[in-house]
Amino acid sequence: MNNFEEEHKPDSNTSHVEKEMHVIQQFPINFAIFSMARSHRGLAAHLLREVGLFTGQEIMLMQLGEQDGQSQQSLGRTMRLDHSTVAKSVRRLEESGLVTRSKSPKDGRVTLVTLTENGRQLVDEAVAVWTKIEEAASQDLSEQERELLISVSRKISSNLEGFL
Repeated sequence: MNNFEEEHKPDSNTSHVEKEMHVIQQFPINFAIFSMARSHRGLAAHLLREVGLFTGQEIMLMQLGEQDGQSQQSLGRTMRLDHSTVAKSVRRLEESGLVTRSKSPKDGRVTLVTLTENGRQLVDEAVAVWTKIEEAASQDLSEQERELLISVSRKISSNLEGFL
């Protein structure tokens, strides 16, 4: 056990709930991020399931709704995903009839992703889901709190990406 673990070790007489609270108190930023991400993902999964999508697919559809015919590489860069994750997601969207894949006429090594008519229809539903989530998440926040949350979140993301 290192010095940090020794200093922050809960007493053996501590209850289960107190031990859980100790972890939350020991790592408040980590727990806040984890908790918020989990709540967001849970609500998103619930609402997306109602329109026939899985979490993550809506982002790709909305991105294609903004600019159709993007390369898989471009989709991955925007979503900060590796190539294999993007390829798997695009394949699932294609199997669901929401996108098509084709080789770029300019560079045969590049795969372009294009919305189908069914995919275009789901873009509006995906936007509606994200609108509901945005409203739910920010319902009790002032404009100043919203701006601060965005600013701090960006700073934390940048901090963490610096370690990757």
